[in-house]
Amino acid sequence: MNNTKLSADKLPRAIEWRDKELYLLDQTQLPLVCVMEKQETVQQVWESIYALKVRGAPAIGVAAAYGLCVALKSHTNKSIPEFLLETQTQAEYLDSSRPTAVNLGWALRRMVQQAKSSNAKTSAELYQALITEAVQIHEEDKKLCHGMGINGAPLIKEGMGILTHCNAGALATSELGTATAPMYVAQSKGIDFRVYADETRPLLQGARLTSWELQKSGIDVTLITDNMAAHIMSQGLIDLVITGTDRVAANGDVANKIGTLGVAILAKYYAIPFYVACPSSTIDMQSASGAEIPIEEREASEVTEFGARRTAPEGVKVRNPAFDITPNEMVAGLITETKIITAPYRENLESLFS
Repeated sequence: MNNTKLSADKLPRAIEWRDKELYLLDQTQLPLVCVMEKQETVQQVWESIYALKVRGAPAIGVAAAYGLCVALKSHTNKSIPEFLLETQTQAEYLDSSRPTAVNLGWALRRMVQQAKSSNAKTSAELYQALITEAVQIHEEDKKLCHGMGINGAPLIKEGMGILTHCNAGALATSELGTATAPMYVAQSKGIDFRVYADETRPLLQGARLTSWELQKSGIDVTLITDNMAAHIMSQGLIDLVITGTDRVAANGDVANKIGTLGVAILAKYYAIPFYVACPSSTIDMQSASGAEIPIEEREASEVTEFGARRTAPEGVKVRNPAFDITPNEMVAGLITETKIITAPYRENLESLFS
């Protein structure tokens, strides 16, 4: 565990809370420059989440919790009822920034509940209680990452090739990541393995973020385009697939970055185990199946442009779903902070929360 912590110290931080101010790493500028952007207003936090300056379900939840504190900083002179009303209003506003990642609403509901149940005598005291709760959410996420790392690391054997999609690393969480956590723990144990990172069109999170992060950490990483995955698998170079997720339904269906379903189908064809790493906060027992998970549709420009150059004809019709749903029967297991959960998923997920 000590070696794991040393590895974590070398990883980038997506979120910082210092001197009661929120700073977010602007991930839209990676890998060219690293800019920690101070969040001055709740509107700025909303835009940072929407524009993917901060992204990844766990990181979005942590950022939203702190973002609520940013929103309420100027309201500590109000009465308790007024402060509570403002808390609810601003939480609903932040929750509207992105629909698919369940941690966003989870963290904000937890913050609102903390405000309602607090014994604070003044709004200033209540504001401080909310800061304490946000810091607690942040610290808990770090522990969740370590738990997923410890539970998932035994899946990684000497000489393995591992495929991952999008970014479910330190940049998407508070520390070791979700899908990458087992990799960092395995690395700390001296296990030699290699990672293939899908570039992840249209926003290239795998290219810009995952390959950058793993390369900085000293892990053997090879970047491939999304449509190379089948070929690489056919060559026998992939032994294991680990991705993250933005929401897991009660039946084990998984919502993750667009293209994950295709990777899962390929893995099933080539008999490669497909695992999904997720903290328990990403499991949504209120959604019976993936069919109930809202899929965010983003701007057409993300598809019609590459960098600053237009790559599609003017006026062409565009679909840009940001996520897809992988059915539970394609998932070998869910790597959580407590254990790896396997089928039957509905029963085993219910027992996790019972």
